[in-house]
This record gives sequence, structure tokens and C-alpha cells, in this order.
Amino acid sequence: MNLTKNICFFDLETTGTNIAKDRIVEISIVKALKNGEKEIKTWKVNPGIPIPAETTAIHGISDEDVKDAPSFKEIAPQIMEMIKDSDLAGFNSNRFDIPLLAEELIRNDFDFDLTKHRPIDVQVIYHKMEPRNLSAAYKFYCGEELIDAHSAEADTLATYEVFKAQVEKYEELENDNQFLSDFSNQRKTADLAGFIHIDADGAEVISFGKYKGQKVAEVFAKDPGYYAWIQNADFPLYTKKVFTRIKLKTSF
Repeated sequence: MNLTKNICFFDLETTGTNIAKDRIVEISIVKALKNGEKEIKTWKVNPGIPIPAETTAIHGISDEDVKDAPSFKEIAPQIMEMIKDSDLAGFNSNRFDIPLLAEELIRNDFDFDLTKHRPIDVQVIYHKMEPRNLSAAYKFYCGEELIDAHSAEADTLATYEVFKAQVEKYEELENDNQFLSDFSNQRKTADLAGFIHIDADGAEVISFGKYKGQKVAEVFAKDPGYYAWIQNADFPLYTKKVFTRIKLKTSF
């Protein structure tokens, strides 16, 4: 690479995905220097708040793992020193890692100015150079150009052909509807819009607002008016239907 400025590639493991409220539990930085060398530093971080079990299930870091780790405020000077002369890069970093890092720095009274660190998102480059749309999939799996893209029938037939080619191409894909449904489901939710998550124990959990992370049944039990608020609020009808099903199931 012909770098005109150092680049700090970094990744965060966190307590969750809420940029304003969640905290860093691990940060790793690979600093690519203009001379071709690189520096690597990784820190575990005590976030000062509990790490949800569903989050630990993803990155493997528990409260016990970070109980003796430094706080973010303690390592922030080292991070600032490492990134001070660098642009910032990561995978999906423009939407998540950079905003959350900035939030942590500012929260702990360290100045962060994005105008000094040009953001480079490797995921965006990937998606722009290798489009992940139906036309690209049809070309990749079926070796043909998709004619009349965005007409309903052409798109549907192409999707069917791509699906058949995927099942044939990958041995690990079981030719079974239940397996394929589970495999293609990127998130476990009880509703379609993602307002109700399913935790590791199979319980429905609220994913928004003041009761975020709490089980729906327990919230309805301690705050009966919350169900009425949901039904009168601007939630999708299917989400309201699922909330109603949970309420009826737990009313007996």
C-alpha cells in the first residue's frame, strides 16, 4: 500500500449495539505505518456495566473475564496516542465502531475530532466492489446475466434458480426446509421487525426503550400499562400481534 498517512484498523467488542448506551469490552488496533511496518495492541476493558448473556454468547467475553481489566478511561490515553496521527479503518466501522469509539472518548473527557481521522470502511468497499444483489448472485451461481431485473417474474425465477444452485454447490447446506430457514435467519426474533428478540433460553426479550433487554412476560407482569401503550403506539401490526400472544400466554 502506498499510504500517505498512517491507518489504524480497529475492531470493538461491546456490551451491545446501542452506540449511545453500550460500552467497549475489548478493542484491538492494528496500526499500518507509512513505512510498511505495523503495530498491534489489544486491550480488554471493564465496561462498568454488566455484559448481557446474549452478548457474551456472541463474542465470548463475560463479566468475569473483564472484572480486573482497566476501565476505558484508563486506556484512553494510549488509544489517543496510537490514533493521533492516523486515519481510522474497520469493517462496518463508519456505522458502528467509529461512532462508539468517539462516544466512549467524549464520555471520558477525551477530545475526538473526526476531521483529523478520515474514516475508511472496508465493508463499504467490499459491497461496492462485489455487489450483493440478485443480479450478482444470479451471475455468480448460475453463470448468466439477469435479463429484465426488477420485474417481479424475472426476479422470482432468478431467485429460485439461485436457491437451487446454492443447495447443490454447498455440501454443508442440508436439503431440508427447517435447516435452510434456520441457516438463513440472521437474527432470532419473535416478530418480523425485530422489536422482540429471542434470548439464549428461548424467552422473548424487548429490544427497545426503557425495558430493553428484559423479558416481555416479566415486563407485562410488573407494568401492566406497558402492553396498552404498545398497542396504541406506532408499532407494526404483526409486532402488536406477537405482544398480544405473549400477554395471553402469560395471563394464566
